[in-house]
This record gives sequence, C-alpha cells and structure tokens, in this order.
Amino acid sequence: MQPAIPVSSVWRRPVSPLACRCEEGDLDLVVIGAGYQGLSTALHAARAGLSVQVIEAGGIGDGASGVNGGQVIPGLKQDPETLLALFGEEAGRRLVEFSAGTADLVFDLIAREGLDVEHMRSGWIQAAHTETAMQAAAQRNRQWRAQGADVALLNPAEIALLTGAEGYRGGFLDRRAGVVNPLALAHELARIATEAGTALVLNDAATSLQREGTFWQVSTRSGRSFRARKVLVATNAYSEGLVPNLAQSLVWLHSFQIATEPLPPDFDFILPSGQAVSDSRRIVLYYRRSADGRLVLGGRGPMRVPQSTDDWLHLERAMLRLFPMLGSVGIEHRWFGRVAMTPDHLPHLHEPQPGLLMAAGCQGRGIGLMVALGQALARYLAEGSREALPLPITPMVPIPLHRYRRLGVAAHLAWYRLLDGLER
Repeated sequence: MQPAIPVSSVWRRPVSPLACRCEEGDLDLVVIGAGYQGLSTALHAARAGLSVQVIEAGGIGDGASGVNGGQVIPGLKQDPETLLALFGEEAGRRLVEFSAGTADLVFDLIAREGLDVEHMRSGWIQAAHTETAMQAAAQRNRQWRAQGADVALLNPAEIALLTGAEGYRGGFLDRRAGVVNPLALAHELARIATEAGTALVLNDAATSLQREGTFWQVSTRSGRSFRARKVLVATNAYSEGLVPNLAQSLVWLHSFQIATEPLPPDFDFILPSGQAVSDSRRIVLYYRRSADGRLVLGGRGPMRVPQSTDDWLHLERAMLRLFPMLGSVGIEHRWFGRVAMTPDHLPHLHEPQPGLLMAAGCQGRGIGLMVALGQALARYLAEGSREALPLPITPMVPIPLHRYRRLGVAAHLAWYRLLDGLER
C-alpha cells in the first residue's frame, strides 16, 4: 500500500550509472535483495571468484538501506559482557570483536574504494535522559573501555555542549562511529559490486524458490528464472512469504524521519562537531546534521503507511522539546521505512536447507552490521567454513500470535510513550 501523500527523503544518490544485466547459465550464488547485506555479500563473493546474480524487487535503496538515518554505530544492542554470557567465551569473544569493527569496515571501505558517499566520522552519542539511563551508560562505557575502544562518559555540561539539546543527564560517546549518506552508500556498493562482476536485476521480485537436486531454482515476477548452487535471502524487514517462517520470526516497525531546512549559522551550536545521537528512551529518538546543514531526526511511527503530514507531528514535537529554539525553522522533508527487530534483539543467521542462507534483524545497527556481515557471509558461501561467521546458525522460530503483531506493537508503543512521558 502506497502512502496517501508524497514522501521526500533528504538523501541524494550519486550520479554514477549502474550496469544491470542477467547472468546466463548455472550460477554459484543468487542474492535476493539489494540492500547493504545483499550488495556487500555480492561484492565480496564476486571478488572471491563466484558467479553472482542479485535480484531486487524495487530500486537500489528503496528499502531500509536507502531511507535510514545514516548512523554507522559499532557494536550490538547488548554490551560485551552480555554477549560473552550468552554465547560463551570463544563464540562470545568472536562476536564482540566482529561487532567492535563494523564501523571500521564501513569507513575503510569508503576510503579504500573511493566511494562517492558523504560521510563524517566524529562519533555517536547515546544520550541519557534519566539517572537510570546514566548508570547504564556508565556500564557500557566501562565494558567497552575494557575492550580497548575509544569511548568516553559524558557529564551534563559535556553532552549539552556536544548536542546543543536540553534535558540530558549525560551520555556515552563512541568515537568509532560516524554518519554517512545511506542512499549513496547503497548505490556505491551496487556500483562496485557490478564492476567486480556481479549481475544485477532491478524492479523484479523473486516469487519462488525451489530445490532441484544440488541447485536452487529462483523464479521472478517477470518470468525470469535462475539456477544457483546457493541462495542468500537478504530481504530482512521486507521479507514476505518467499521463505516459510522467515517473516514470522521478525517484527517489523516503521521508522519515520524529518529533515529541517538548512539551519542558519546562528544555530551552529546544534551538534557543532557532527556526532550522531540516539537517546535512551524506550521509543528511541535519533538525530544528526546532514552534509548540507539540516537537522535530521527520526523515531518510531505508525504501523500503517502515513496518510498526512500529521503522522510526523510527534517527531516535530520531539524536536522542539530538545531544541525549542527551532520553532521557526521549516520542515522540508518527511519519509519513512521499515526496520526489522528480533525478540532477543540479536541479529539471526539461518540456513533452513543446504545452500539457502539468510540473515535478519538489525536493531538499529544495520549499516555497519550488514556491510560487515556481508563480507563474512561471502566467505562462508565461498568456503563453507562456519568459523567465517560471527554468529551461530540457528533455526527460525516463528513468533507466537505473529498475525496480531500490529496490535501488539501498537500496545507496546503506547505503553512505552506513557512511561517515557512520566520520566520527562
């Protein structure tokens, strides 16, 4: 279902042309989905010598990879000690080291490949709005410092100076993080993947997957058919019925965003050093400056598609709560997209049948996580070694009463908004 009003993202794509084509004959790998995960996997698999075909239902960046906030945050939702407790010393250590380096991989890739992607690496702030959140920030800071990460704990004066916002008790600063133009990154990944030999088809959804001996047969809406030894389903929040139980193992939410007009020079005290920010509320707000000086702010939105600009008013109110001086600044862009969550807030890897692989669940860390995970997935697909994977392969577990997820999510969001409001 399309929104009832036009939506307009602030992100602009590079002018580099893409070479779309179909690979003929039997393939080593078909990748379904041309987001960060699919394109990163295709790039590294092609450079490893595999024949690769990517199939995308829409255009590059039409899904979450092109409409997110562009925050490149290392780590996972869980801190290192939690990951070690969940996965054990060996597997937990591998996951901690992998997650610690995800932002490094993105910014190193941009620099090494000369990607036409606006970016800045000046850190990410998790802003604490209560004393309880400040205690959690202190624990996160302690654990990552023990891992040798370049992090710091911010007091109220420091976070006020770095954000220009009102109402924070302090926060956690991770200097490994940064921001990118997310749509440009998706397009540039597509460009270098095709230059490496990946074949790419756009605006043609995969409609069926059938196992035929040692091959997978992939059919598309337009009638195309591909045979491949292995398939990666990289559809994440946009997973439908292609793989049984995949969509039912995820909860997708809408993330809504707004961007102001370029801020005048007298507002240069707002994020003066260019950090990205996410706050500690149950319903997270996140914001940053764009390369052309706008404030870009996002958060959860209705589960339905937007019907009017009123569906973004909660973000405008949140912006004015943080930055009351912006009352006269216009909002020039409004847009939205899906994000996928898992019940345990961890990314999941699945291989329900031999040669059929998928990864899903970003929990707000999608850029760094999926670009880095693509490299690991490509190595696993090329070599078959599970040691290449930072996460274990697990069964897909459908969420009970998944068909009622919209009611459940709406109830949770209403409850969380009430609790956040009481803490204000």
